[in-house]
Amino acid sequence: MQKSILFLSAVLLFTGTLFAQKTFTLSSKDMGGSFTIQNEFNGFGCNGNNASPQLSWANAPEGTKSFAITCYDPDAPTGAGWWHWVAFNIPSNSNEIVSKAGNPALNLMPAGTIQSTTSFGATGFGGPCPPVGHGIHTYIFTVYALKTDNLGLDATANPELVGYNLWANTIAKATIVAHYKR
Repeated sequence: MQKSILFLSAVLLFTGTLFAQKTFTLSSKDMGGSFTIQNEFNGFGCNGNNASPQLSWANAPEGTKSFAITCYDPDAPTGAGWWHWVAFNIPSNSNEIVSKAGNPALNLMPAGTIQSTTSFGATGFGGPCPPVGHGIHTYIFTVYALKTDNLGLDATANPELVGYNLWANTIAKATIVAHYKR
């Protein structure tokens, strides 16, 4: 009986390992659990370098035709949160965004990528800048694997319109979180 249980356990372990699917994941080489002054916005009373973090992803699902990236702060005292980064039409052969790529002037995003309007009213990455004394804010970075190669939007699209199109075209998404307070 004990040999049967041991054999069955070994078969289940092997089968689970053999058929386990790798999950869609997002990571960053230069962003831990918290932002630094390097990432902080430069404006609105903040004096940071406004550098977007490096992001990389793996195990995109079959059928992925493009990617999108967003950064959202649900803790902003607006009643609707704050969109810090909205980028889409990232080619399906991409799996990394280098540090500072959120600055459109540097032209570091993969060809064809559109960085649209954020809650700051500008395109590209806008770093954290929570109100002084408002506590720790959460910044949610999400990469979306999309079933379309083009959302049909341009850089003037607001975050809500992009979000609606992401919702309609997402196959899978992966998220990492950072925190910041002033």
